[in-house]
This record gives sequence, structure tokens and C-alpha cells, in this order.
Amino acid sequence: MMLKDKIKTRSQLKMLIKELKDKGKRIAFTNGCFDIIHPGHAEYLEAAKKGADILVVAVNSDKSVRNIKGDGRPIIDEKGRATVLAALQSVDYVTIFDEIDPLNIIMELKPDKLVKGGDWDVDKVVGKDFVESYGGVVKTIKLTKGYSTSAIIKKISGNPPRQGKG
Repeated sequence: MMLKDKIKTRSQLKMLIKELKDKGKRIAFTNGCFDIIHPGHAEYLEAAKKGADILVVAVNSDKSVRNIKGDGRPIIDEKGRATVLAALQSVDYVTIFDEIDPLNIIMELKPDKLVKGGDWDVDKVVGKDFVESYGGVVKTIKLTKGYSTSAIIKKISGNPPRQGKG
């Protein structure tokens, strides 16, 4: 499958996920900014797909990232981030969303598995109650130590983080 074929609009993805679920495929969903994709992201996404047939990644739009992270972010634009994510073997489909949180897209796609990083308390994962209401599973995955986009940005800017900070 070509990279561009893995990047879908929300409406395309909604129809595709319905077809896949009708065929008995288990769908995992995660979301994030994924600005400056690093090995921690790759390991996280591989773990997120475990136990599912399809992994959908919803990427915050540039506007959404600025609202969350502030001016100067994202470093990589939304199309670039979506393209790099689509290139990863563990990622089946990517979509871009404008909202600050993914609740609307979670409600549209109804994934079987909702995944977030271990920096989230499982009880505070957006969409948890909705996904569990129809028997879906919500998981958090331990983050890989030593990698963070903020630390990478600080290092590039000549302001490296202190030892021991990830």
C-alpha cells in the first residue's frame, strides 16, 4: 500500500473502519501530536497494535498542536507528521483532526481498543467511558525512557535537558 493510501479523511476512515469491523477485524486507536517522531513513538505504536488487526492513528492538526503546545509548535507540519506515521509498519491508517481532544473521532470510529501513553492515568483517558460502554478495552503503554520531543527540541536549540530527564 502506498503511503498516501494510508492517510484518510475522517469520512473515508469512518466508512473503511465500518467495512473492516463487518469483516471481523479488531481496531486499535491512538492519537497524539507526534511532532518529531522518535524511537519512543515507534515502540509505542508497535505496542498499541498488539492484539488488534488494524491500528488507526489520529494526528493533531497544526492548529490543534499550537493550541495544546503553544506557538513554535509543531516543528513538523501535519502532512509531514501523517506521512512519517504512515510509513511505519505498525500503522495501518492515519487521519488528522482539528479538535484539542479526540473524543468526537473516537465516537465516530468506535474502536475495539483505545490506547494512550503511560503518562496518562487510565481513568483520565479521553473516550474511556465511551469505549468501555460497548465492551471496548482501554490501555496505557509504558513510555520508552530517554525519548521526548520536548527534550529533542531543547537539545537541538542548545539547551540540553539535565541528566536523568526523559
